[in-house]
Amino acid sequence: MDVISENRCFGGVQGVYSHASDVTGCKMTFGAFLPAEAADGPVPVIWYLSGLTCTHANAMEKAGAQGWAAEQGVALIFPDTSPRGPGVADDEAYDLGQGAGFYVNATEAPWASHFRMWDYVADELPALVGRELAIDLERQAITGHSMGGHGALTLAMAHPGRFASVSAFAPIANPVASDWGRKQLGAYLGADEAAWGRHDASVQMLERGFDGPVLIDQGGSDQFLDLLRPEALSQAMAARRQEGVFRMQKGYDHSYFFVSSFMEDHVNFHAEALWA
Repeated sequence: MDVISENRCFGGVQGVYSHASDVTGCKMTFGAFLPAEAADGPVPVIWYLSGLTCTHANAMEKAGAQGWAAEQGVALIFPDTSPRGPGVADDEAYDLGQGAGFYVNATEAPWASHFRMWDYVADELPALVGRELAIDLERQAITGHSMGGHGALTLAMAHPGRFASVSAFAPIANPVASDWGRKQLGAYLGADEAAWGRHDASVQMLERGFDGPVLIDQGGSDQFLDLLRPEALSQAMAARRQEGVFRMQKGYDHSYFFVSSFMEDHVNFHAEALWA
């Protein structure tokens, strides 16, 4: 693991690191905030998965999470959203290819050789930070924005017992029924739609739910509401009688102004579960 930068931040350290990934077959970069308590031993961690077009840096620099994490004594990990590099497949569209990994393991050409973000976020990166940083992998929570909210919810539901809590900001909630999903799942996973359901938060909420508390915030003036389909997830949570809260936030859009406005709530929500 190579150190790109480390900066003092709210009494802790905000670092950016890179490493050669066996899973994606290229160099990957991620951000990690460690609070002051990490100097004395491993601390709980909140994973933050970012959305379309983002790198590790967007949430790290714009979400305003570090101050709240420092207050709660928890770490933050900001993975990238896809493999990158000159040898990695890409597309001219912003919503496919580099910057748009959708947190799945691609099975179709030309994506399959590098686009394995499910295994990267679920297995390889946790193992790395557990070895190299003062992170307690027995106490994990996960959140994300947009495409990252989709990833956070599906990963959490697929790994019972791993995450104490899950939250999302404006998640792509029903990708099997949305142009933000059908295009990408078809490209990465192929035409057999039976393989898509495990990567749909609304489908998974109905089928299995989550074994802990859920918090969803959605902007009421989000310009992408029809693509996100939040009503599908809200209805699935109600039908499942899922422990959780779904909040429509009047007047808020899809931007990091929205995310940063409710970040304190999400960090505190996860900290309560992590320290329980």
